Amino acid sequence: MVEHKSGEVKLRVRQATKVYPTASGDLLALDRCDLDIRTGEIVSIVGPSGSGKTTLLWSMSGLHGLSSGDVELDGQKITKPSRDIGMVFQDANLLPWRTVEANINFPFEIMGQAPDKAWIAQLMHRVGLEGFEQRMPRELSGGMQQRVALVRALSFKPSVLLMDEPFGALDAFTREEMNHLVEEIYLDTHTTIVLITHSIEEAIFLADRVIVMSARPGRIASEHVVPFARPRSMEIMATKEVFDLTNVIKQEIVGDQKSMASRPRLVAKAAS
Repeated sequence: MVEHKSGEVKLRVRQATKVYPTASGDLLALDRCDLDIRTGEIVSIVGPSGSGKTTLLWSMSGLHGLSSGDVELDGQKITKPSRDIGMVFQDANLLPWRTVEANINFPFEIMGQAPDKAWIAQLMHRVGLEGFEQRMPRELSGGMQQRVALVRALSFKPSVLLMDEPFGALDAFTREEMNHLVEEIYLDTHTTIVLITHSIEEAIFLADRVIVMSARPGRIASEHVVPFARPRSMEIMATKEVFDLTNVIKQEIVGDQKSMASRPRLVAKAAS
C-alpha cells in the first residue's frame, strides 16, 4: 500500500481487482490496488499503456464495477455514479445537435433538476467561453470543446473531479493552456482531482503526488511527491528537480515495460 502524509482521506481504494473474461482466458487487468486520495489533493496516475489506469479511474467514478475490492468516497462504498464525482473523458462527448448551453444542461434534464445558472456562468467566464453558450460543438476547436466538458463536469459542484487523459488529443500549446486552467480552477474550488495522463511532464506540473502503475496486471508500483508550491509556472519545468523526477518516473515505466513479458497476463479458466 502507498504511504502518504496524514490528512483526511476523500477516496479510498482497497484491494481493487478487475478481471476481464476473454476467449482464451480471464485477463487480469488490475491486481489488488490500494490507494488513498486526500481531500483537496491533485493526484496524477501514470504507467505503461494497458496498465489499468483507466480501469482504476472508472472504478472510482462508479461507472465500472470491480471483480473484487472496494472504492469508498467519504467512507461510503461507491456502487454507482454520483453527482459528488465529476468526470472528464478523453473525448469531450458533446451532443452535436445541441448548443454548448444545452450540452451543459443535459445531465440536469435527465435528473429532472434545475441547473445552477449563476454557477455555470461563473465557470463559463473562468474557462474563457463566456458568449459561446449558443454555439454548436462544430463551431468550437478541440480545446474549446474540452473546456465545455470541464464546465459540464463541474456544473454539479462535485467534491471530486476525475480526468481520463482529457488533453491527449490537443496540440502542445493548447494542452499547456488547459493545464494552467485546471490549476486555476483547483485554486478557486479546491476540488479533489485525480488525473490519468501519458505525459509525465503534465503529471508533475499538475499534481501533488504522481502515482506510477506497473505493466499489466496493473498494480501501484511507486509514489512521488511533487515539491512545488502553487500557483505554478511553466518555468519550473526547466528546473533540475523536474528533469530528475521525470527521468526517475520514465525509467520506472520503461524498466517495467521491459519486464512485462515475464508477468502473468491471463488467469486460466477453471476446467468445466
